Amino acid sequence: MTRLFTLLIVLLCAPLTLFAADPGLQQTGWQQAPEHPPVQVRLLQTGPYDAANHYYPALLQVRLTDDWKTYWRSPGEGGIAPRLDWQASDNIQSVNWQWPVPERFTLLGIETLGYQHEVDFPLQLAPADAAQPVTFNARLTLPSCTTICVLTDYQLQLPLQPAMASDETLNHHYQQAVARVPRPASLVSAESLVWDAASKQLEITLNNERGWQQPAIYVDELDEAIFSQPRLSINNEQLHARFKVGSWDDELNLDQQAVVITAIDEGLAEELTATITPGTLAPETAAMPSLGWVLLYALLGGLVLNIMPCVLPVLGLKLNGLLLGQRSRAEVRPSLLWSALGIMLSFWALAAFMLILTWSGAQLGWGIQFQQPAFIGFMLLVTALFTLNLFGLFELRLPTRLNTWLATRPSHGRGGHLLQGMFATLLATPCSAPFLGTAVAVALASSPLVLIAIFTGLGLGMAMPWLLLALFPGVIGALPKPGAWMVKVKWLFGLMMLATSLWLLSLLTYTLGHGMTLTLAVLLVVISLWALLRHAGARGLIFGVAGLLLLGAGAGTVALFTQSHWVNPVKDELNWQPLDADRIAQEVAAGNRVFIDVTADWCITCQANKIGVTLRDPVYSALQADDMVLMRGDWTRPDAAITDYLHANQRAGIPFNQVFGPGLPQGKALEVLLTTSKVIDALDEAK
Repeated sequence: MTRLFTLLIVLLCAPLTLFAADPGLQQTGWQQAPEHPPVQVRLLQTGPYDAANHYYPALLQVRLTDDWKTYWRSPGEGGIAPRLDWQASDNIQSVNWQWPVPERFTLLGIETLGYQHEVDFPLQLAPADAAQPVTFNARLTLPSCTTICVLTDYQLQLPLQPAMASDETLNHHYQQAVARVPRPASLVSAESLVWDAASKQLEITLNNERGWQQPAIYVDELDEAIFSQPRLSINNEQLHARFKVGSWDDELNLDQQAVVITAIDEGLAEELTATITPGTLAPETAAMPSLGWVLLYALLGGLVLNIMPCVLPVLGLKLNGLLLGQRSRAEVRPSLLWSALGIMLSFWALAAFMLILTWSGAQLGWGIQFQQPAFIGFMLLVTALFTLNLFGLFELRLPTRLNTWLATRPSHGRGGHLLQGMFATLLATPCSAPFLGTAVAVALASSPLVLIAIFTGLGLGMAMPWLLLALFPGVIGALPKPGAWMVKVKWLFGLMMLATSLWLLSLLTYTLGHGMTLTLAVLLVVISLWALLRHAGARGLIFGVAGLLLLGAGAGTVALFTQSHWVNPVKDELNWQPLDADRIAQEVAAGNRVFIDVTADWCITCQANKIGVTLRDPVYSALQADDMVLMRGDWTRPDAAITDYLHANQRAGIPFNQVFGPGLPQGKALEVLLTTSKVIDALDEAK
């Protein structure tokens, strides 16, 4: 019984024993370098000499543990291909090393092609003289990588047997390995290979008579060029694959060069060789959100504009006028509707203006009018007059017509209400509130009809509070009845408008100089306090001084307080360099991270991001790391390069921040309103 059991075990294990350790099997046995145990290699002959095709069939087997990988014949950006040095062999004329279809891997931002866990390479070993003994003697140099890379040499020596008995198991493994190797193309043909030297991109158009399902396209690298993972687009039987080409040669020219293309799809693995021709490729357009989402963004973006510091004082003026005037619905509703119409007319005018500039080929962007000193000066004049009017200065002996216009327009008459809404819109344009940037970017890149629809959505969003008050005027009646407190509210709105005027004046520093700007600021504050003293006496003066001190203290508090805890103030001593789009890829290739900040002095949200996030720890310290490169695009004044950069990233407004690095080679755009956690996470991801 014991003998029978033993015999049964032997019979069951015989195939495994033959394949793994049979001394009669033509193999080298598994080799494992003591200094690098995660990798094993073996070479075995899988059949007798094939006289018809003049070669010995063999398999080079590689086994890798855990996350270790080895490479394809074209390894990609960060690897080297395995090599066989077989010159010490006896009676070997040539070696046909066949490569199964690889996988794509991305590690630390570097893209490679290769194999994980295991791979079997079919080899066809051709003898110089089939009648003489043949010994394959080669040194295999095999790279293997995880987060580190190791080069290991293995000595493979195998006498080949021409009359080796056929083995179904070995032949099956060999045929399986051959089946994973792409065949010469029969279904796939190359229609065109276009090289655009300006953008360093190659577009390949392939035809497949069966159509395409889920293709993958590989191009063998050349001595001076590496082809990244392509962007694919399918049109029935036609496939367009656009590759970015990496090279150390700035003068790279692929004109008339032949490349090997591997096309993989469901039930398809074919290779073909084709020649590249020069040409110009149409710029790629980034995928945009659906129109429905963009219109929602526009509505929300316009709504949020009402609470931005540059718009809130105007809404306050409207409420102030309603509270001080008659509160009957017959009077309240028309004034609100006319103001809402003023907002809508302004956005429609902006849409028309954008269309005209688009057709003229001019540079576009949300808030670009704040790059013009004349426009800022006009807005400063308007806000200053509003401020002094609220403080009662027009009770002095100013010209009658000006006194009457300034005193009556903001609160009475259709024209005044209409102008109030338009004025609010003009002040809103430097504020790139959340949702607004996406909507404007899509509008500027879309058809005229879509642009008008989006700007209409922006106008409706901004006019929403005015429309809601018009629909439910009873809310106004629920507010406290007019009294002496209303005078103080009027002064408060005057202080808010004064703050807006001082901000606009600060934008003219480039034009007027620091000295003149400071002089005008002091003069405006003094005149405002004098107006309060004349109009409201000592009590008004005290209120104004206290209000200014409160505004100053509030600004200081914002500068000191962030993330719910107190921190020490820091100066912007970061090593900012001018924005250079062409340099970003070079820095990433060198292992550095790049932080992009497109900002402007007139951008309120930009200043809030600086005060609340980038100039606060831990972001401030993180931006000072040795591998950080900081680039800033200052859009305070017109700059075509910065405008082009924004448009290339589907943005029309600022702030705009991006992070690049080995982990984010294509870059990651941050949200409009920065948060410490999001910035830190992006910087860590870029490592």
